[in-house]
Amino acid sequence: MFNIVVKKTILLAYTCVLRGTGCILSALQSLLSVRWAWCPRLENQVQIFSVMQFIVSFLIIGPICSVVMLYLLWTDYWWVTASYTTWLVYDWNTHKQAGRRFSWVRNWTVWTYYRDYFPVRLIKTHNLLPNRNYILGYHPHGIFCFGAFCNFATEANGFSAKFPGITPFVATLAGNFHMPLAREYLMSAGVCPVNRATLEFILSCNGTGNAVVITVGGAAESLDSTPGVHCVTLKNRKGFVKLALQQGADLVPVYSFGENDVYKQLILNEGSWWRLIQRRLQKILGFAPCVFQGRGLFSSDTWGLVPFSKPINSVVGKPMEMPKISSPSQEEVNHYHTMYVSSLTQLFDKHKTHFGLREGDVLVIH
Repeated sequence: MFNIVVKKTILLAYTCVLRGTGCILSALQSLLSVRWAWCPRLENQVQIFSVMQFIVSFLIIGPICSVVMLYLLWTDYWWVTASYTTWLVYDWNTHKQAGRRFSWVRNWTVWTYYRDYFPVRLIKTHNLLPNRNYILGYHPHGIFCFGAFCNFATEANGFSAKFPGITPFVATLAGNFHMPLAREYLMSAGVCPVNRATLEFILSCNGTGNAVVITVGGAAESLDSTPGVHCVTLKNRKGFVKLALQQGADLVPVYSFGENDVYKQLILNEGSWWRLIQRRLQKILGFAPCVFQGRGLFSSDTWGLVPFSKPINSVVGKPMEMPKISSPSQEEVNHYHTMYVSSLTQLFDKHKTHFGLREGDVLVIH
């Protein structure tokens, strides 16, 4: 009898998860759409839970659903796993071919509370033309790329209104698309794998008006993410420049002031054994095992996983018009990479004092 109850409970839980980051987020969506007579403390807690649902979704929805699916194989509900696996085989290439986005997911009310917690802002400096394709280089990575997700994977800051005719795709680790539910959730927001085949498809076989957002520094850059640090991993990152030349896609630098300020991190000394272990795990896992600390869920005076409430201002710079060269030489790649680094540095220097930095602060390129 106990086993039957356990099986039914697991099946019910999986069904709820499957239907809505599903049931949970739809319920939260309905709840948040009601304009309460807010008390500031209550509003702040709703904002915190909106941010935490993103963190929890990113970290554990895929692994949990994978474990549940494996467990169900050995129960009377094996057909749930069999059905989803059949669907997965049929739908296997969708995430590699521009995905399957839903505007209603990108417009969930929960994202506005997520935005307002920090708050996150999107600053436009130039137009992006619908008859061109773009690669947006997002800097810095931070710990969770809060600004990148909020600005380009949701409509919380009105990306579509600010850049009409442009469809954004936020690129992330391909491994996230191999886990049940996680792939559906990511695709619904316009997230795609950061691999060459997918990016080439979006930039060459999906018409124009596409903007692929790549966090160029990746996991390596997150290891340097801590308040007051303004450094990006870019010096030897040239693959995105080569891709832009091959596809004739314009490069656009994006710098998020404040992305590094939302968590404190223990920065290990370069050359130390712990740093070497950290680097090795990063290469094996695909993400960096950062030792970071935020605030508590209910109190800012305790430690926890909740990020600190610090402003994140993402400034979208001027597009660099790129020629289309099917087989660019290393010299050509180096030339346009140098131009991109200069453009990013100018963007940083032009806007830094507007967002609380000193005139003497400089952007360090690693």
